[in-house]
Amino acid sequence: MTPAVKLALFTLPPLIAAGAGAFVASVRAPGVRITSVIQHFTGGIVFAAAALELLPQDRTHTTTPVVIGFVLGLLLMLGIRQVCNRLEQRFEDSTLPTGLIIVTAIDLIVDGLVLGIAFSAGEETGLILTIALTLEVLFLALSVSTALGAARVRKLWTLSLPVLLAALLSLSAVGGHALFAGLPPNFYAVLLGLGTVALIYLVTEELLVEAHEVPETFLATAAFFVGFIVFFIIEASVKTR
Repeated sequence: MTPAVKLALFTLPPLIAAGAGAFVASVRAPGVRITSVIQHFTGGIVFAAAALELLPQDRTHTTTPVVIGFVLGLLLMLGIRQVCNRLEQRFEDSTLPTGLIIVTAIDLIVDGLVLGIAFSAGEETGLILTIALTLEVLFLALSVSTALGAARVRKLWTLSLPVLLAALLSLSAVGGHALFAGLPPNFYAVLLGLGTVALIYLVTEELLVEAHEVPETFLATAAFFVGFIVFFIIEASVKTR
């Protein structure tokens, strides 16, 4: 089995999660409070992935390349955010959630590249990060499918488009791994720092910002820390095998 095929199989869970999220949203879309809880829980999972999996990897490399990666990652994410804001404004009057679809596609491509970097660090690291991103994809599928349903798009598209978007993560991960595998340690350290910033940015500037658009509740706040603890338990279980 080639590395590309093996990685494609490892990234099947996000595709399955996208299908499940789209199906749930097509049956009964979650309300804003439940959505906020899901966002907090997902944020806790992804934040734990950055803190417990990628940051320890960063510390195994010399400081300068990692710091360069942090800076480049921040510039990249800020640049992507500017592009996404303009796209959302451009398609604001559209009856279809075109802006949301494009922004989601960009997010998943970036996540896939981060996953490709993680698998370059090691299969175990990649698998653990896949768990975190699978939950993120589940939430994104819920959001996209709900928006398509509100726009009265055909049910076939509300079910299939989130899965097609999730496939971008898989393709990006396979391409990123092929591109990044075998890089010299300093170049790889830069990419690792960039990936760490991308995940932290996803939590602090996207998931939690959207989650706080509704009044904060005790359950939502607790969900973030539950997500962190759940990921900690999963990681500890995987690493002790």
